[in-house]
Amino acid sequence: MSLLRVTSPHTSGQGQVMTVMRDVLVATLPGVLILTAYFGPGTLINIVFGGLIAVATEYAITALRGRDPRVAISDLSILVTSTLLCIALPPYAPWWLIVIGILTAVLLGKQVFGGLGYNPFNPAMVGYVVLLISFPVQMSAWASPRGLTEVPGLADTLRHVFAPGTIDAVTAATPLDLLRQNTGLLFEDLLTNSPELTGWGGIGWFEVNLAFLAGGVWLLYRRIFTWHAPIAMLAALGACALIGYDGGSSESGGSALFHLFSGATMFAAFFIITDPVSSAVSNKGRLVFGALIGALIYLIRTLGNYPDAVAFAVLILNFCAPFIDHYTQPKVYGTGSPES
Repeated sequence: MSLLRVTSPHTSGQGQVMTVMRDVLVATLPGVLILTAYFGPGTLINIVFGGLIAVATEYAITALRGRDPRVAISDLSILVTSTLLCIALPPYAPWWLIVIGILTAVLLGKQVFGGLGYNPFNPAMVGYVVLLISFPVQMSAWASPRGLTEVPGLADTLRHVFAPGTIDAVTAATPLDLLRQNTGLLFEDLLTNSPELTGWGGIGWFEVNLAFLAGGVWLLYRRIFTWHAPIAMLAALGACALIGYDGGSSESGGSALFHLFSGATMFAAFFIITDPVSSAVSNKGRLVFGALIGALIYLIRTLGNYPDAVAFAVLILNFCAPFIDHYTQPKVYGTGSPES
């Protein structure tokens, strides 16, 4: 008797995979539009250019492996990978940084393990971490948001991307950078003295997080994933921030609202940790998976050298996902044994 062998993602057929990936792409639109409104068209250029590189790379590698490349690119999974990576990159990243990130995500994050359904790590985060470690200066060149300065137009953005030059005039520290670099101000004083920190998560960043939250809620409504991992991550991050706040001293890690609505928090909760391939499988496992990511994000943000710790936290827990699955398998109905 031949047994059916099924690998993640657990969907029924190519068409359903394409539907899921299409919905994820649609859900990123509010966040991308707000990023564009506050930081200029750089993110849009990143996404378009990175998507072209990703599709070409996926097509070539799949053909070299003797598989039908049209099938590989038709499920839209490669566009999801490239889009998520390009959203995470600074809006004025030089073209070569985008190329290196995409090649790393596709080749080392996905194809080296066998393609969709076999990668143990989130490919977009693999590409992001390689860039962050290798090119820290370029990866920290975030633009000042609209409201503090004039953002570059389309022509200037194209010049920055494809004819890289200095953009020091429009770059600034992110809210998480400012919190990490704070050495003597009370948290409330830091908010008062830094116009970048206007609002709960910083000017522009609060709105971006709200937009990705809206996209994530729509994906929950569409039942693309369950609530367990994102809610557990946000709850754990918020709880850690509450514990570490200590009333707002200069040693404080920042308020819970600040951590929830700054950096890549909502983007990570609803678009990164919900990857069906590299996350935990059972609902109990997803709760553990999400909670540990939330706790790690807070610890690395406040104690580590990288202000926004999403990628590192996700990759560490991707590595631990099989271990979590082993100890959180649901019991077989009517027995005391876990499902095999």
